[in-house]
Amino acid sequence: MQWFGPPSMKPATLQAELDVRVGGSFRISFTRDDGEYFEAGGLYREVVPNELLVFTWAWHSTPERESLVTISLKPDGAGSLMIFHHAQFFDEAARDNHQRGWSSFLDKLDAFVA
Repeated sequence: MQWFGPPSMKPATLQAELDVRVGGSFRISFTRDDGEYFEAGGLYREVVPNELLVFTWAWHSTPERESLVTISLKPDGAGSLMIFHHAQFFDEAARDNHQRGWSSFLDKLDAFVA
């Protein structure tokens, strides 16, 4: 909750409901500074603590456009290497929009752990 969301998000609007287990679901919502509301959710397909997280991802406004996120963690010196892969997009525009969004989220994570 301390790093998730785009830079243009109203921090107080971030909501997350997570049931992190195979078959469990999640729902995340937030409102941007301009008032636009966003909600996404999905199901966890694989959960290996400290190693792997695989889940579906779909925006509330387009539930038929489900994609797949895989996050792998590997030891790397004194820290960890995170490999983030988002695939199975509806089209190139969706891919590009998600790349921009996730990049901004991961920049916030980087600043948070620094």
